[in-house]
Amino acid sequence: MKMQGDKNRTIGIFDSGIGGLTVANAVSKILPNEQLIYFGDTAHLPYGDKSKELIQRYALRITDFLLHEKNCKAIVIACNTASAAAYEALRDKYKGVVPVLNVIDPMIEAVIAEESIQKVGIIATKTTITSGVYQEKFTRRKPTLQFAALATPLLASMIEEGFYNNNISRAVLESYLENDSLKDIDALVLACTHYPLIKTEINNFYKGKVKIFDSAEVVAKKLKLILEKEGLASETKSGKDIFYVTDYTQAFEQTTRIFYGTEIYLQQSEIWKEV
Repeated sequence: MKMQGDKNRTIGIFDSGIGGLTVANAVSKILPNEQLIYFGDTAHLPYGDKSKELIQRYALRITDFLLHEKNCKAIVIACNTASAAAYEALRDKYKGVVPVLNVIDPMIEAVIAEESIQKVGIIATKTTITSGVYQEKFTRRKPTLQFAALATPLLASMIEEGFYNNNISRAVLESYLENDSLKDIDALVLACTHYPLIKTEINNFYKGKVKIFDSAEVVAKKLKLILEKEGLASETKSGKDIFYVTDYTQAFEQTTRIFYGTEIYLQQSEIWKEV
C-alpha cells in the first residue's frame, strides 16, 4: 500500500552527518519544485565505526520519522556507509510504500552504462573502500570492467575544515590521484558525499580527460527519473526545506554552508530521546 497523500509531499534525505547536504543541494537544483527534509544523525557520526546492525537500527528509525511524522514520498540515503549497511533492509520494509534510493547503485548504473569506460577508479573513505561494496557490484554487474579502489582518508576531514580549492587541498589531492593504481583510468567515481566539493579540482588534475562521476548529481538525476515515472513529481514547491540534526552545535551550522552552498538553519531532532 502506498502512503496516503499527494505528489506535493516532501522528499526525505538522510546522512550520518552533514556531508549528504551535497546530495540535498543537487536535488534542490535538479528538482526545484520539491520540498526537502534533510536529516543528519550527527549524534551518532561517524557511521563508519558502527556495526551493520546498529546502522540499520539508526536508518530504520530515521526513515520511520521521515515517513510517518513528516509524510515523505521518497527516501534518499545520502551516505555511502548507510547505503551499504541499511539499503536492503529499508527497501524490503518499505517496498510498495515509497521509493528508497541509495548513493551506490545509481553510480554503478551510470558507470556501466558508458561503453567507452574500460577502467574506473574509485576514491572514498577507508570504511567504504574496505567494505568492498563498489568492487563487488562492479565485478558482478560488468565483469569486463577494470577498477582500482583507493582509500583517501584525509579528504573528508579536509573538506569539512574548509580546505578545498587552495594549495593545501591541491597538494593532498595530487598525492592521492598520482597513486599508481589510478593510472590509465577513463573515469573516476567520487564515492563519498563530501567529494563533489572538490570535483573541479579533480577535473583540473586530469585536464578534463577523465570522466568524473559525482554521487550528488547522479543520485539527484536518478531521483528525478523515479518521481516522474511514478507520477510523484511536484509541480510547485509546497514549503521551505527543513534541516534536522540529532546533535546541534554551532560548528555544524557553520559547516553546512560549505556543503549546501548557502546558509541554512538547523533544527535539533529529539528522535533518540523518544526511543
